[in-house]
Amino acid sequence: MKAAVLYKPGDPENFTIEERPIPTAWPGQVLIKVKAFGLNRSEIMTRKGFSPNVKFPRILGIECVGEVESDPLGILKKGQQVAAAMGEMGRLYDGSYAEYTLLPHSIIFPFKSHLPWEQLGAFPEMFQTTYGSLHLALKITKGETLLIRGGTSSIGMLATQLAKNSGLTVIATTRNSEKKKLLLQNGADEVLIDDGKVALNLRNILPEGVDKVLELIGISTLQDSLQCAKLGGAVCMTGMLSEQWSLKEFAPMEYIPPTVNLTVYDSGLIKIEAAHFQEFIQDAEAGKINLNVSRVFTLNEIMEAHKLMESNTASGKIVIVP
Repeated sequence: MKAAVLYKPGDPENFTIEERPIPTAWPGQVLIKVKAFGLNRSEIMTRKGFSPNVKFPRILGIECVGEVESDPLGILKKGQQVAAAMGEMGRLYDGSYAEYTLLPHSIIFPFKSHLPWEQLGAFPEMFQTTYGSLHLALKITKGETLLIRGGTSSIGMLATQLAKNSGLTVIATTRNSEKKKLLLQNGADEVLIDDGKVALNLRNILPEGVDKVLELIGISTLQDSLQCAKLGGAVCMTGMLSEQWSLKEFAPMEYIPPTVNLTVYDSGLIKIEAAHFQEFIQDAEAGKINLNVSRVFTLNEIMEAHKLMESNTASGKIVIVP
């Protein structure tokens, strides 16, 4: 099989395209023929050597869609459509940057769809992260106001649609004023230009603040996002677009406003039920959800794909079709 292997952390040029033997599945594992996979910001962190406990050489990739090639337990049938995401995929063991990948049963969920692979490849991690952040972490309800910090990211775009479908008022942010129209077309009710002090601008619109905040930028904007939440509101930090893992100093009584709840969502630790993923696909097939695929690359173009992702110029998910 062809695989993109990273022998040492660093720039996108560190990827090596090489031939490797197709792995053999043992009971509890499933060999998947990879049809497509999306790129994720966390893979930039891993590529640069910032992900703890990752040993090289490693085949990256925390998600994929494809067909079952072999399941020794016989639970999944050969040719069956499946998706997989997280569970230390592409970190503790080799991931999806290859024509085949060997994964544990625990992170795989079967589905049925007539959508093209390049579209399905954008789904698994985006669905897990967005659905989990909104429904499990923030517990959104109809009629609430939601601020999405990092609205033009692939997760931000999808979160806007899911929140609107659930009856929320959505305010999205972007640092680029030229992308305001894009966010409005995606369903946002209001767009704020992020100059690092969104709380001041938000309070001019909503003096009491918003009910919920989805923080996708990370540590660099988290404190300001906390100031956007109303009393008793909640902030969920899900993204790390700023590529910062931790705060140098953290004084909770000063950092977190009174009665505001701070939580996180990590799709690597929580698995969404397969039935919810199938419902998500059906909504996409019915046109209720529109996931914007920015560009599709081949595995040979993995370096160019990573450069595009790191440039922050892609308006949507980047997908690789091996």
